Amino acid sequence: MPPASTSTTSPTARRRAEAAPLEAVLFDLDGTLADTAADLTGALNAVLAEIGRPTLELERTRPFTSRGARALLRLGLGAQADAGRIEALMPRFLELYGARLCEETCLYPGIDVLIAELAVLNIRWGVVTNKPRPYTVPLIERLPLPSAPSSIVCGDDFAEKKPHPAPVRHALAAIGVPPWSALFAGDDRRDIMAGWRAGTATVVALWGYIDAGEAPASWGADAVAEDPWQLGRLIAATAG
Repeated sequence: MPPASTSTTSPTARRRAEAAPLEAVLFDLDGTLADTAADLTGALNAVLAEIGRPTLELERTRPFTSRGARALLRLGLGAQADAGRIEALMPRFLELYGARLCEETCLYPGIDVLIAELAVLNIRWGVVTNKPRPYTVPLIERLPLPSAPSSIVCGDDFAEKKPHPAPVRHALAAIGVPPWSALFAGDDRRDIMAGWRAGTATVVALWGYIDAGEAPASWGADAVAEDPWQLGRLIAATAG
């Protein structure tokens, strides 16, 4: 069953019915545009070392990366971690992460080609992330992107975060594109829910931080893409 939506008709079906060309593509950041797991894990392990906890291997933390800093700290502290303890460690985690923001972070292979192709197709692009702005904007500025995004909406910009549709709607309003002419790609169920609820088409980025126990095919997305090249082919097929 697709995520909750204000309509029973899929965004893709609405766009096709209205013959509206694809004008904008929105991306999640962590796990979709960029592989940030190593730097986030580095910050987590630095915190764990400071408090005398065992550090974690990257492959253990990777599936939790899209869930945010609190989920990573909870993983490091154990399932019975007290919420107050997690909140107390958040400032130190963010301080350490900010200091190593883009040491090992990189674009996923093919993302640079995909962004360049969007320009050729006259399709604008943006970022919708739950990551706070002080870490999002400097990171995007350091990544070797062919062009800058037309809109960046961060987790601390508004009261609502994904899976609420408001961040997606804000990004589209800033670009000046209606939701039925947009697509949102992400590696987390929250991305798909946010896109559906905002009225965009949605694609699961299977190359991201998806736990082996999850079933992305059940998230209700319009499509899934194994890699950025496949996403590019999906976009080219619906553009213009």
